[in-house]
Amino acid sequence: MTDSTKNAAILLIHCPDKPGIVVAITDFIHNNSGNILYLDQHVDSERGVFFMRIEWDLENFAIKREKIAEYFETLVGSRYEMTSQLHFSETKLRMALFVSKMSHCFYDLLARYECGELNVEIPIIISNHTDLQHAAERLGIEFHCISITKENKKQQEEKQKVLLQQHKIDFVVLARYMQVLSDDFVRDYPQKIINIHHSFLPAFPGGRPYHSAYERGVKIIGATSHYVTAELDAGPIIEQDVVHVSHKDSVEDMVRIGRDLEKIVLARAVRHHVHHDLLVYENRTVVFE
Repeated sequence: MTDSTKNAAILLIHCPDKPGIVVAITDFIHNNSGNILYLDQHVDSERGVFFMRIEWDLENFAIKREKIAEYFETLVGSRYEMTSQLHFSETKLRMALFVSKMSHCFYDLLARYECGELNVEIPIIISNHTDLQHAAERLGIEFHCISITKENKKQQEEKQKVLLQQHKIDFVVLARYMQVLSDDFVRDYPQKIINIHHSFLPAFPGGRPYHSAYERGVKIIGATSHYVTAELDAGPIIEQDVVHVSHKDSVEDMVRIGRDLEKIVLARAVRHHVHHDLLVYENRTVVFE
């Protein structure tokens, strides 16, 4: 991928696979004086679907930014029945963090943000507890504690959505936010809510999964980051990883190892989203490395 400071356009497309697609797209860029910086493609032969991510320098591009999507659809997209997304590398996405009391993913993302590793803005942090308010205040990020019960869930989620709209939030990251979002909330942010969880589900449900896994002598600990959908923990998977453990590891060791892995996997997922490295088709993601 290119340096995020470069003035580049990023196009993600999928369409029925047929001859001539790559030539049509690259000719569109070349004929308008664009310099291609990155190109990757994939064909799902079972479904007959073509996927592509292409990025090009806009410095000498003949079409104005606000007209690129329209011109591309007219000249190329409609001809090949394409579904496309156009992004610009100079645009910083605005990310909201949702967190409860578990702080490992939260602090990891804030550290990456503070050192400039994540090319995002974080205007707001929302929690159902006040435990981590001090971290938001240290960085000058607006913090809102919105407690949620079964009785007030709809009303409190409306407050959350108003805040997200006021701050023009592009996407939400659930940094171990221990509340299940309602279907209505999720529908308002399709493919814009990223979650992280350990991969002991569904074998070891409940509040003490590491203890249950330890008692069974598991040999692998995993973490999964995915887009949130109405079906709990069943959204398109963005990133996963595993670490081997053994009989030598205590429950405390396994918890520590699992939390470290969750931090890494969530950070990777956020980077993919921010860099526009992935697209969703049906309930799967195509991630361009």
